[in-house]
Amino acid sequence: MRAMVLYSPGQPLQCEERPIPTPSAQQLLLRVLACGVCRTDLHLFDGELPQAVLPRVPGHEIVGEVIAAGADVAAEWIGRRVGVPWLGWTCGECVFCRSGRENLCDQAQFTGCQLDGGYAEYTVADQRFCFAIPDTLSDIQAAPLLCAGLIGFRALQMAQGAQHLGLYGFGAAAHLAIQIARGRGQQVYAFTRADDHEGQAYARTLGAEWAGPSDQPPPHALDASLIFAPVGALVPLALSATVKGGCVICAGIHMSDIPAFPYRLLWGERSVRSVANLTREDGTAFFAQLQHTPVHCDVTRFALEDANQALTCLRSGHFNGAIVLTPKDSAGYARHH
Repeated sequence: MRAMVLYSPGQPLQCEERPIPTPSAQQLLLRVLACGVCRTDLHLFDGELPQAVLPRVPGHEIVGEVIAAGADVAAEWIGRRVGVPWLGWTCGECVFCRSGRENLCDQAQFTGCQLDGGYAEYTVADQRFCFAIPDTLSDIQAAPLLCAGLIGFRALQMAQGAQHLGLYGFGAAAHLAIQIARGRGQQVYAFTRADDHEGQAYARTLGAEWAGPSDQPPPHALDASLIFAPVGALVPLALSATVKGGCVICAGIHMSDIPAFPYRLLWGERSVRSVANLTREDGTAFFAQLQHTPVHCDVTRFALEDANQALTCLRSGHFNGAIVLTPKDSAGYARHH
């Protein structure tokens, strides 16, 4: 099979031939149908994830067809279409796992970070951490849901009850989160880079009440804000726009340092918290939510061998929605769907 492999931070992914992996007792062998390109992949590429084990096949937004199953997996899984998220394995025994907080397991292993991911034609994944993909979703529509969708959903759950919601950084996660928030009747205010007029216009087409630069106050004070951009300087800006008792939620796995800010921004029982990974329960709840509030992913598609170009496109931010790799697509250029 072909696989795109990261050997060293900052170096281009290498396209190479590898043996098709053999599933262990509790694993599925998947023919990869689509794999999303996530900002976390950029953090891996830039050496900002100390837990990463290299060399590694990145990719943790995987949609695949099960073509073989390990000895402990029922044969009925073969032929199904499943999704593989960031959380790839947990110990199941620690205090976090036993209390419904497996996302905090100290022994957890993550897809495309410690476990090989979906920038390949085939991959293996623990069946217990795979999600069934509804038939209503195409492969490329489903892929971004496995991280951008799930992490955004977990962050939204922390902001339940917020009538006025801020979204800082309007990328793949935010363009999905706004659809769910609007479906719940929340009013959304989108914040982007000052020069990202296209992104601001895009946010308004998805129902944002207002969209503007992140250093400008919104027209209405916020009950909660979700920060998807990995920029610590956004935290005090978001706090300054938040009402007393409100919450600022940092939804990325990596963020630059948060600068010092005056206590008055935090006072009034405001809070700052983070989203760490996801749980399988999040996945069940998220796909149940989609039955009531369908979302549409705006996708730019690249061929598998063009993964380096896809990462460059992601870094530039010169696209709307999400980026997805498709191994079967050998056209070699991006297409909008």
